[in-house]
Amino acid sequence: MARLSLRNVTKRYTSVTAVDNLSLEVTAGRIFGLLGPNGAGKTSTLRMIAYITAPDSGVIEFDGEVVGPSTQECMGYLPEERGLYRRMKVGEQLVYLSMLKGMTRPAARSAVRYWLDRFDATTWMSKRTDQLSKGMQQKVQFVATVAHDPGLLIFDEPFTGLDPINSDILRDVIFELREKGKTILFASHRMEQVEKICDDICLIADGAALASGSLRSIKRAAGRNVVEIEFDGSASFIDEFKSDQTLEILESATGMIRLRLDDPTRSNEVLDRVRRDAAIFRFELVQPSLNEIFIDLVNAHTARREPDPETS
Repeated sequence: MARLSLRNVTKRYTSVTAVDNLSLEVTAGRIFGLLGPNGAGKTSTLRMIAYITAPDSGVIEFDGEVVGPSTQECMGYLPEERGLYRRMKVGEQLVYLSMLKGMTRPAARSAVRYWLDRFDATTWMSKRTDQLSKGMQQKVQFVATVAHDPGLLIFDEPFTGLDPINSDILRDVIFELREKGKTILFASHRMEQVEKICDDICLIADGAALASGSLRSIKRAAGRNVVEIEFDGSASFIDEFKSDQTLEILESATGMIRLRLDDPTRSNEVLDRVRRDAAIFRFELVQPSLNEIFIDLVNAHTARREPDPETS
């Protein structure tokens, strides 16, 4: 049974529909990615789940209870924009925020110290927020999200401002929380991050779901119609590919090219055309990336919404 459930949720702001009849289910012990470009409705959805705003229609439930003030204590919400008190000391405000979620002061201090130690940040306890870099502030805000041990964790672009080393640390912590059975909802427009983290996804645009399910099933449904080639030698075949209407060049750089084929059975023909000019190091028929799948879905969605000029 899903721990978090959205059924036909809609949110409007005057004439703008930010979330359009959205339904999804998030189970414990899995990481669910809510994915889409800026303005797709991701943050509006998260704010309704956290009961910062309420839907105009539809139902949101956590553990079988309609979200409201009583569910907020079991949630941890990391917003994309920073919400820390800039002139307050890190330790004081983390303890204060944890106590607002129902913890005693001793338990809050113990939890805050544990999490700051995880991020090698114990020495920040007595520093003010405005004395920290953006990346340091992001880690402090992450601690504020998880310190009270919530059952539902909501992360909106959690890697913003983090360098690769700290991004890896944060990713490992998120995986640990998954292993503890937490319900995790992760919103991002960075498809390459999602492919490394999420178990299940919902791709949205204009507030509407374009596809939803396990990451594996969505990629499998897209088919295996992309060819990745690494080569050495002349790249003159690329000009020939540009004029071929049966394939699309997705990416091209020195010594590599990535193509999408209308008919995957023609991969041998592509192989023959490349090796007339170059030595091939790798030739592989693969599934499209999540980013490529999303672009295709958005294009199809946009085409359905736009009127046909021949009939309008």
